[in-house]
This record gives sequence, structure tokens and C-alpha cells, in this order.
Amino acid sequence: MLPDLTEKLRGYVEEFNSADEEIYAGDIDNAGALDFLRNNAPLLDCPDAELEKTYYFRLWTLRKHIRTTPHGRILTEFLPPVCWAGPYNSINCPLGHHLREARWLRDGDLCWEYVYFWLDGFGDGLSYSTWFASSVEALYSLHPRPETLGVTVGKLAALYEKREEISARPCGLFWSHDDRDGMELSISGPGIRPTLNSYMCGDAYAISRMAERAGLDSVARTYRGKADRIRERIDALLWDGDFYRTIPCGAEDEAAWDERPEVSLEHRARELVGYLPWYFGFADKGRDGAFAELLDTDGFAAPYGLTTAERRHPRFMFENDHECLWNGYVWPYATAQTLTALANMIRRRGDGSVVSKEDYYALLRQYALSHRLKKDDWDEVCFIDENMHPFTGRWYCRDELIRKKHAENGGLRERGKDYNHSTFCDLVLSGLLGISRDCGVTAADPMIPDGWDFFAVTGLPGGASVVYDRDGTRYGAGVGLRVING
Repeated sequence: MLPDLTEKLRGYVEEFNSADEEIYAGDIDNAGALDFLRNNAPLLDCPDAELEKTYYFRLWTLRKHIRTTPHGRILTEFLPPVCWAGPYNSINCPLGHHLREARWLRDGDLCWEYVYFWLDGFGDGLSYSTWFASSVEALYSLHPRPETLGVTVGKLAALYEKREEISARPCGLFWSHDDRDGMELSISGPGIRPTLNSYMCGDAYAISRMAERAGLDSVARTYRGKADRIRERIDALLWDGDFYRTIPCGAEDEAAWDERPEVSLEHRARELVGYLPWYFGFADKGRDGAFAELLDTDGFAAPYGLTTAERRHPRFMFENDHECLWNGYVWPYATAQTLTALANMIRRRGDGSVVSKEDYYALLRQYALSHRLKKDDWDEVCFIDENMHPFTGRWYCRDELIRKKHAENGGLRERGKDYNHSTFCDLVLSGLLGISRDCGVTAADPMIPDGWDFFAVTGLPGGASVVYDRDGTRYGAGVGLRVING
């Protein structure tokens, strides 16, 4: 017998609705949130009340970003319109996060409409770097569309080749500005960065695998070759002996490096983006020691989250008047990428190989607890904004906009409230609980803490549920782990 978690959902939605100032209502307003989530969202029951609460909060905020356009539904990054967005307030920078997160909704059409909004050119799919094809492959695993896979692969390849034309450099890798990676004012700055290069490598592998599924053997071989060449170049140029780091350089630098050039200390920093090769699964086992930096207070460990740059660097959190700084401030965007990479590494190498499943859980829980805001009366509410101060736990961008009085200008009060620029539910479902689906069959490989006696997820895509009950007394559905396919 499966647990009925609808009353749990109702309680969370009522709590979030009552605490919310609904400044920017989307297609699904607060009054419609319960019905939408009840009909579409996987529901979670677990022993960690804070993790569970943040899970439901992120589902509740996700539906706020659904927008209907003349070209299908899309997901937005900001709730209010921002001047740097494209049509319908679309921004492709968090596209990979959007697809990874929203694919867990049972309404798979939403994500596919969003995919084709970009592939058919209704939004600027090249404005920022992103990992589009990899995320489409992840979507396909939960909501397959074999009848259109060949067309999808062709459109993804065409977009990929446009990016090659714009960004390829003689060294065999790709140049990007940190701003166009959505990571402005970083310590490393513009150059040959782990971001775009990992995205291009991961996307080439994804296109190759999807092409093989679609029977496009020539395309599959071509893109596997591209991916292998990029991987070799990443290893030769971006690996710096203990970490993947940026080679700072100008956009017109024509250097065809055979090996990594010398980089001055000013820009030579470990940054969370150095974990992206593990996100896409192409980093060598011998380099896994880099993950120890996540637990080191001279590295990325801080009281309120993972810093985007290592704390030992002399330019860590250098002063700048801009509110969006990637020089050490905590960004959910980078935290989500890093935790996905960490979960992938632990599953491939085994628990405790460098860091443990308990470490993953501790970092995920820290991330969950960062989704909070102290109100003026010191009541705490669930909240997510743009970037956070790693030592105070305050939403830095929000504070800066209020201080500068920019937050009240142009109708952008609370610009970053309910910011849709990262994943969380995906980190719980695919990371912590190890839920996957392929060819219509759901599986689970949990990395839960040893102290957990139960968890349940009901209403997954395809109607599947996953239940764990150590002694069979909580759910009455048997002892241990069970996967019930719909």
C-alpha cells in the first residue's frame, strides 16, 4: 500500500501561500498551486523535515515560472521582466537547470515545448553558454519521444555547430566571457574556461548517444569524435595538476597551445566550475581528489554554502560595486552543478573513495537550509534569491539592490525572489535517492544516510513510486527498498 502524501503537499502549499507576497503572478498563481502540483509533482516523504520542506518549496516556486507564449510554454529565470532577457523574458543561461528540474513533473509536454521554443529559434539559444543537449537527453530518459528524436538531434546539432563557429579557438577548445557563462566578475575572468568547454564536450557525447538511439550512425560517430577531441584538450590544457582551471585570455587570442600556459596568481584560482567534467562523467578517476576541496575551509567550505572560488585565494571576495559577484559568493547555480558532479562521482567510484555519501548529504542539507530568509520580525520563511554571503547567510544581491534603491526602480521590486537559476528537487530525486528511468522502467540506487529508516516518492513520471521502509512498519508495503512501476 502506497502512502497518500496529498495532505502533506496541501500543508506545505498553504504554508508557502500564506507567507508569500505574490508580486508577480504567472500562469499558475498561488491559488492554483495546489491543484497543479497535486496533478504533476512527485511527492516526497522523508525523515529530514528541513530537506523535505525545501523540496516542496522548490516545486512551489518552479510552477511560478511557467509562461505561455504563442510558441508554447517556457520557464523563466526571473519573475519580473529584466532588460537583458529575450522574447517573453526568456534567458537560456539556466536552461540546463530548468530541464533537469522540470523533467520530474508528469507533464512532459511542458519541457518539450520549452525545448522546441529554443530549437525553433523563438529565443536566443546562444546568448549564454549552457548544456542544452545533455539536458535534453536527461529529459528524454523520463519523457521519451522516439518518433521525433531524429529531428531533435538534427536541430541540436545545428545549434551546436553555430556555437562552434562563434567560440572555437586554435587550441581546440572554446573561449567564453565569464559574463556569458552567467558568472560575471569571477576571479579567473574570460578565457578558455571549464564551463563552455565541459558543456560542449558533454553535449557532443549526448548528441552522439541520442543519434545512436535514432539510428543516425554517421552523426553518432561524428559527435563522439568531437567529444573525444574536446576531452583530450580539456585534460591537456585545463587540468593544472590538481584541478581544472581557466586559462585567462582575450577573445582574439589565436594561441594554439600544446600544453597549459603559465597563469598569473591574480587569475589562477580553483573555482566550482572546475567540477564540471564530473558533471558530464568524463573526468579521470585519478583526479577525484579535487573533491576534498569541498570540505576544506581553505577551499570551498563555508558556514552557509559552497563558495564559488577557493577561500585561500588572495582575491577571494574582492570588492566591487556590482551586486552579482562570482568571486566567492554562494550561488545556487554553481552549488547545484557541483552537487550533481559529486553524486555522479560517488556513484561511479564508490562511497568513500574520496568523499562519502554522508558528505554529499551534509552538503545537500546545507544547501536546503540556505533556502531561508529572516524577516524583520525574525520569523524565518523559505526563500531563494540570486547569491548569498557565505559567512552571514544573507541574500547579498537582494541586500545590495535594496541598499542602492535599485530594487524599487523599473518595477523590479524583489527582482530575484523565487529565482529559477538552479536545481534542488533533481538533487534529491536523482542524486540522493538515485531515481532514474529508461525504456519505461524506473530504478533507484539511493545514497541515503545510514540513519534513515524510510523514504517514499510517489507520482513519478510514468506513474512510478519508490518506497524504502527499513522494517516495513511505516508504509506496510514490505521491507526494504521497493520500486513500483506505473
